[in-house]
Amino acid sequence: MRTYVGRQQAVSVEDFAELALGTPVELWLGVEGETDEERAARLDAARDILADPEYSDLPDDLIRLAAQVIEDHPDLLDVVPLTRSARRRTAHRGVAA
Repeated sequence: MRTYVGRQQAVSVEDFAELALGTPVELWLGVEGETDEERAARLDAARDILADPEYSDLPDDLIRLAAQVIEDHPDLLDVVPLTRSARRRTAHRGVAA
């Protein structure tokens, strides 16, 4: 099945997110190993984008996109409870002084 956003085909999940948002996903999430300077520049660019009237609905779009992903893939949030080993409490016997 092919997925299109507008006239563009989304080949991967990353493509879909970028086309849906109109900005690269890395702009919002960052990249592994980025320096403090790169992070500051990325966040500055993100603030500029959010200040542009064209992107005034972007936070709402991000929430809507996240909700759609969770709805389509509920297993992303599957939580497996950790089991505790059943330890027996033993009474400590000591010598009374």
